[in-house]
Amino acid sequence: MSAFYNLLEHQWLYKEIYTKLSLSAPAYRYWQSPTLKLNRYLFLQKGSLPERYSHIEPELTDLSGYLPTLYASQQMGMDSHIFNYKKMRLYGRFEYKFVGDVKFVNLRRFFLEHNIRIKKESIVRLGRLDELVILSDATFYRIDDQYGVVVYG
Repeated sequence: MSAFYNLLEHQWLYKEIYTKLSLSAPAYRYWQSPTLKLNRYLFLQKGSLPERYSHIEPELTDLSGYLPTLYASQQMGMDSHIFNYKKMRLYGRFEYKFVGDVKFVNLRRFFLEHNIRIKKESIVRLGRLDELVILSDATFYRIDDQYGVVVYG
């Protein structure tokens, strides 16, 4: 079972597709491509583009391990400013990627570097040590002297 940060392993950002192909934004509605919506961003399944547009796939950005910053912050129960301001203490611990004007954060790398193990159904909380609630069935991971991660389930 894969973790929530693998959601985009088999997806393309639709905004990148329609920008590179100079299509109208709602063109995907006429295709038979499976879609995934995370907040305001739409993703199409890899390999499901109509044949006449499939030539664009090698040029599209691989988002394996990445999530949009707003969605990632919601999944980890924290304020999104941690991914948006370089002055934030944990900002430099994450790897970022821009696809057009959309900012993505690499959670896979962060979890691997800190040996954090999560399952798809796990609830993950990142926060200050004094704000985290650690239950008996939860697993705690210390990031530094002020921050930690708790995985429930």
